[in-house]
Amino acid sequence: MIRHAFAAAALFAAAPLAAQSTTQEQLDTRYDRALAAGYKALFLCSAIANAERNGAVRTPESVAQWELAGIQAPLDELVGDMPYQITRDGDGELANVSVAWADDMRPRMAVHNSKMGCSQLPIEGVPVPIVTKRPALATGHAPVVAPRGALAGSFSQAFGEAYGAGTRTTAVLAMRDGALLGEAYAADFGPAVPQRTWSVAKSIAATLVGTAVQRGEADVAKPAGLGLFVNDRRKQITVDNLLRMASGRYSDTPGNRTDPLYFGGSTVEETALHWPLVHLPGTVFRYANNDTLAAVKAIGASLEDHPPAEFFSRLGMHDTVAETDWRGDYILSSQVWSTARDLAKLGQLYLDEGVLGDGTRILPEGWVEYASAPSGPQPDGAFGYGAGFWLLNKSEGVPADTFAAMGNRGQFIVIVPSLNVVIVRRGEDPTGSRFDIAAFTRDVIENMTN
Repeated sequence: MIRHAFAAAALFAAAPLAAQSTTQEQLDTRYDRALAAGYKALFLCSAIANAERNGAVRTPESVAQWELAGIQAPLDELVGDMPYQITRDGDGELANVSVAWADDMRPRMAVHNSKMGCSQLPIEGVPVPIVTKRPALATGHAPVVAPRGALAGSFSQAFGEAYGAGTRTTAVLAMRDGALLGEAYAADFGPAVPQRTWSVAKSIAATLVGTAVQRGEADVAKPAGLGLFVNDRRKQITVDNLLRMASGRYSDTPGNRTDPLYFGGSTVEETALHWPLVHLPGTVFRYANNDTLAAVKAIGASLEDHPPAEFFSRLGMHDTVAETDWRGDYILSSQVWSTARDLAKLGQLYLDEGVLGDGTRILPEGWVEYASAPSGPQPDGAFGYGAGFWLLNKSEGVPADTFAAMGNRGQFIVIVPSLNVVIVRRGEDPTGSRFDIAAFTRDVIENMTN
């Protein structure tokens, strides 16, 4: 009788648990909704707040048309119908954006800090008061410089599909010898409207590593601080290995997918640093957000004293913001918001060999050659890879020394040292579309002289 009583009790105790169980498919569907809501909250927050920071305006309808259209499946089918709420503080500044995704859970939320942009809270996270306020920014921006002659034709073609079916260009810009030759923008954009750089941020991260090296606060040849114990081979991974996408670490998806961090509200530390080795460091190329994030973490102490905002200010990139996770770690593999003009200034720094206009050197001598040298294992495909930059060394008709920062949805800074040229293209290209940056670069270079 006692045995039967225990069995009955166990059966009744198990019943609620059985009722609450879920299949993997149901779990994945629920998680996809959480990611989609996080994606929508963060992009509404960042696009609107960072534009307003620069004295420009973005509307939710504009963000839906551009940043939230053509995104990765299955999020693309979910974001449109998810209700959102934009909350502003007493001064009218955007405070947070929340997006509902499940009846039994809190909305996903992105919170805005006027000094640091927007960050995404973890699932079920609640905001804490933000007391810091940025000083008012000067919002004056020089008028748009229209391209002339044949260059205008190349720019016009960039806004169609001449360089890729389905592509959607938002901005193009060309600069030679430090002078702006021309720029053009889609209707919802302009010189003051920032966009997410996506993986162009990796080149910014590599540049910040260079500034730390110049200050004597980092050494790319030294271990990056990964690994747990003395017998952990990850301790041999150097900062150089990380910048060249050659850490040898495993990741569970192609390396440019870090959904838990980008849309799920996880942190840099819990997402990017724990992966085990599957190859010896320095032997295999695998493009990975995790490697860039680990490189930035390796110079974390330097960034505390010299944050990205200081670097942007010194370059005159006043319309650029490096955003963080909810614990304050920079997501410098992707989450930077910047304008075409500001990105051109980064390219010009490399043309100027890391020296500012006042003669101050902020990158080490030889850093440009270091960043653009294919000295590590190389990727398959149309482009080579340096240290945080892609190389157009396989592209016919493009000068052999051309290198570039490249990002998702068609973000490009093309740097041509031999011609003293910088070309910027911004876009919101749908998943599956690809802008032919090599062909555009060839045409722009040819038409600069016509």
